[in-house]
Amino acid sequence: MRIVLIEDNAILARALIQALQEAGHAVDWLEDGQDADRFLAQTGADLAILDVNLPSLGGLEVLRRLRARGDTYPVLMLTAQGQVQDRVAGLDAGADDYLVKPFEISELHARLRALARRPSEARRDIETIGAVSFDRAARSLSGHDGVISLSRRELSLFEAFADNPGRVLSKEQLGERIYGVGADIDANAVELLVSRLRRKLDGHGLTIRTLRGLGYLVQIGDA
Repeated sequence: MRIVLIEDNAILARALIQALQEAGHAVDWLEDGQDADRFLAQTGADLAILDVNLPSLGGLEVLRRLRARGDTYPVLMLTAQGQVQDRVAGLDAGADDYLVKPFEISELHARLRALARRPSEARRDIETIGAVSFDRAARSLSGHDGVISLSRRELSLFEAFADNPGRVLSKEQLGERIYGVGADIDANAVELLVSRLRRKLDGHGLTIRTLRGLGYLVQIGDA
């Protein structure tokens, strides 16, 4: 998934980023509430991890604005405040789950898996694209002969194409989706991932086209 982490504690944020990336997620990190609100309005996410206490704009207000725009993706709230009234305020503002600091990374992963399994108004959990089935919750891709073995970055690349049907995606856009906004992206690494994914999709009713100077486009039908 593409996860937006909104947390102003740099030490905690870096630990979470490492854990999430090791689990195969792309992570965008923001430390300021106003910046987070603008980012979410323009870019969106598959899931947001949102701290309650943020500079410039509080986490609850960020959440209220997100839901007011009609964004339905899951939001996990983080807070050092564990009182019942605090959890109720977060849930009433539109949070899907609540995690009180300090917490174990294993519990965070479990809660994220649970949120990913919940039905979403914005998309189905299992999609058929060409001759493959993409299970978002299980993060797996299947073809005629069973599961197609993909690395976590190849899977993130496929997910980017699945989220943007019919759209041309540049190397920069794909790199941000795979590695996160602001990451040091090697264009050659993106090209290599596209080449590997193209080979694995061969014979499965999907073709990744290269459009010189523009980027890549996935089309249904083998070349």
